[in-house]
Amino acid sequence: MIKKNASRSKSRLVLFDLDNTLLNGDSDHEWGEFLIRKGLVDEKKHRMQNDIFYEQYQNSILDINEYVLFTLKPVLKLNHSQLSFMHTEFMSSSIKPLILSQARSLVNDHLKANDFCIIITATNEYIAAPIAEEFKVNHFFGTSLVTYSREKEFFYTGEILGTPCYQHGKVEKIKQWLKFRDDFNLSDSIFYSDSINDLPLLEQVSTPIVIDGDQKLIKIADERGWEQKSLRN
Repeated sequence: MIKKNASRSKSRLVLFDLDNTLLNGDSDHEWGEFLIRKGLVDEKKHRMQNDIFYEQYQNSILDINEYVLFTLKPVLKLNHSQLSFMHTEFMSSSIKPLILSQARSLVNDHLKANDFCIIITATNEYIAAPIAEEFKVNHFFGTSLVTYSREKEFFYTGEILGTPCYQHGKVEKIKQWLKFRDDFNLSDSIFYSDSINDLPLLEQVSTPIVIDGDQKLIKIADERGWEQKSLRN
């Protein structure tokens, strides 16, 4: 239980990674499996490439521009309305079963304590934004996407807009946002994450907390005395 600190005069900034932190799995990878089940891609080829990208992510060598294009290429012909309909099915069949009950409780406890909660993820905004809405957080950062309009409908190009919300890009995103806020700062903030890819942002906050961390991050957390916990027990 997170208790509100009566001595605090303003809300505290609390950041959450999404995949393998609040979810018992990776939403990007699940999207690939969803496309396979929908028959929109070749099962063998797509799963093999999807697994390769996921392994690259785990090893911090992912080309995120290449991966975002791979993720969206099978649905680039669909307009925003069609994609929204598809994502509703994706949420129901693939994502909601991955939402950890302890993760919901953690986010809710921070919200009840009047903390300002942000989900910040490398996953692109199409996949991740509705998941953030499910958690009812105050704000969301994901990898933004380029769109174009045709016949009054919006489509994705498969390209990333601006800085990818990945590795050091997460730090850039949150610092850029903080330039326009005088009520929050990283020197009084919490960040929950599982991934070594989030080390740059974990090093910026006052309270880094490792959630079900990967082996590389666990090693660093042990060395630095960072708090570690599991939401899967």
